[in-house]
Amino acid sequence: MEYLPILVLVFSFIALLFIGVPIAWSIAISSLLTMMVSVSALPALTTVSQRIGTGLDSFALLAIPFFVLSGQLMNKGGIAHRLINFAKTLVGALPGGLALINVIAAMLMGAIAGSAMASASAMGSILGPEMEKEGYSKEFGAAVNVTSSTVGLIIPPSNVLIVYSLASGGVSIAALFLAGYIPGILTGLFLMIVASLYAKKKKYNVGKRSSLKEVTKTFVSAFPSLLLLVVIMGGIVAGIFTATEASAIAVLYTLVLGFWYKEIKTKDLPKILLDSCGTTAIVMLLIGTSMSMSWVMSYENIPQDISTMLLGLSNNPIIILLIINLLLLFVGVFMDMTPAVLIFTPIFLPIIIELGMDPVQFGIIMILNLCVGLCTPPVGSVLFVGVGIANTTIEKVIKPLLPLFLAMIISLLLVTYFSELSLWLPRFFGVI
Repeated sequence: MEYLPILVLVFSFIALLFIGVPIAWSIAISSLLTMMVSVSALPALTTVSQRIGTGLDSFALLAIPFFVLSGQLMNKGGIAHRLINFAKTLVGALPGGLALINVIAAMLMGAIAGSAMASASAMGSILGPEMEKEGYSKEFGAAVNVTSSTVGLIIPPSNVLIVYSLASGGVSIAALFLAGYIPGILTGLFLMIVASLYAKKKKYNVGKRSSLKEVTKTFVSAFPSLLLLVVIMGGIVAGIFTATEASAIAVLYTLVLGFWYKEIKTKDLPKILLDSCGTTAIVMLLIGTSMSMSWVMSYENIPQDISTMLLGLSNNPIIILLIINLLLLFVGVFMDMTPAVLIFTPIFLPIIIELGMDPVQFGIIMILNLCVGLCTPPVGSVLFVGVGIANTTIEKVIKPLLPLFLAMIISLLLVTYFSELSLWLPRFFGVI
């Protein structure tokens, strides 16, 4: 086994991050340095640059800017208010009702917008002050908001599942989308149970029970937003359009919905488009540099070396899956989700396939792992958004976060060792 490329890659990447180099440039520079182990500087520079460009040459990636734009339109279009009102009539009277509303609304918002950041921003801004007014601590409210916002990355449509499809060499996006439903709902339920028990222990206020008329009214108001899920997933599963085409339909649908709700005006569109372009540019740069690193690792046989090392530790699939989960949890603490998926999928996928696991199931396991990382410092982007909106500090939020982390870990272990939780729906619809 040749250790030099691995050592150069790991230590240069960590050193660059440590001195404050942005993650996209850290990935690109460490890829270049690793390539220079085998070839001279000019061919290495040419190859890495070329791979950054060709890494973006994928039809599936066109879905990302469209889903980003549709998420921006949803965030500005009054959808969050309607989803919160609907969730309030369903669970507002239960212990920790406002926390449960946050989880359900975040699941719906994340599923529709496909963005944890958008969900955390919307839910924190709307529900945060209301929870504080009802006697909930702002730290508990922030913890619930942060963890529940990541669940929308598992429930489709999800940009990161599209990225995994690209990194895995073409795993069906339709299968991945369907596979995310049960694990996403399961994670949401565990978060709700923990939040309810925590709220009951702290004796937070309980809301009033809603009448059937109120439930119906809020459902009718939220129905056009919820219908988008049916349109997108129904069209993809039925083979009417691809995930990329579905993303364009989502933009058109949410734009019409925003004008119909009278929440979006023509003068708002330039800012929405510019914000979407900024987000898309960041994501695409990360994808390009991460794809170059994946290629360099493949060229240096790093995935094969790591695979041999891991399989040499044990021949027990349960132990190997536990090790992979621990490694991914560790990676998620220090690396953003998109580059982590692109870099580590080629490393772990051959091991997973040798163990007999379906790549679709592994995609959901990987995303669940990395969702935990979004809620942890030092790189937890969703944690920073949630804490900033709640006007509190990370140190104060950590304590109420811990039991919610436990709920996410339990869900992860169940999805890891019970394959039908992620594979039943894709098999039922015949997409795998």
